[in-house]
Amino acid sequence: MESSGRMKKQERAAVVRERLGELYPDPPVPLDHQDEFTLLVAVLLSAQCTDRKVNEVTPELFRRAPDPHSMRELGEKKILSIIRPLGLSKQKAKSLAGLAAMLIEEFDGEVPRSFEGLESLPGVGHKTASVVMAQAFAVPAFPVDTHIHRLAQRWGLSSGKNVLQTEKDLKKLFPRSDWNDLHLQIIFYGREYCTARGCDGTKCPLCRELYPRRRTPVVWRKP
Repeated sequence: MESSGRMKKQERAAVVRERLGELYPDPPVPLDHQDEFTLLVAVLLSAQCTDRKVNEVTPELFRRAPDPHSMRELGEKKILSIIRPLGLSKQKAKSLAGLAAMLIEEFDGEVPRSFEGLESLPGVGHKTASVVMAQAFAVPAFPVDTHIHRLAQRWGLSSGKNVLQTEKDLKKLFPRSDWNDLHLQIIFYGREYCTARGCDGTKCPLCRELYPRRRTPVVWRKP
């Protein structure tokens, strides 16, 4: 990645924070949900799938299984019949059935309020746990998806070796109190302005502002 010219990394981070705050002052949670459990389910289902597609499937799933007990009763086969339009549906149906049972057996039917507890559940990795902690329990976290991973590299905020490194780099650059909003703001910006094909690090407003002299496309490292 080329030299940043006069603007240092911390200065670029400040510009990103200001511009995204102007564009998305109160970013909504893009996955439709009613509570911690339905958010957890929706986030799990969103792996390798668009939020829009998940939001098309979850109304019927949540109508029939709005809590761990009804999800366990619904069972893997019926869960699969509802979520089949989603990618990785077989594995996700298995995870949801196991997750519901584990919540009942080990967590009294409640979604755990810790990273350790969440990550012990079937199908729940660090990113999913981070989203739930941030959006359900308001605990500062910085979940990194492909949009954030891509933009962090284009904006010179991370070397982008992997999503965990990107997460660490962003947490160092931005105030802890901003993490939850910034996670959503960067996702929205990545979808609207700095898409994988629509921008190459030289076209969107923020890329041009941060790197006005950049002429060479940024080849980002995919996670």
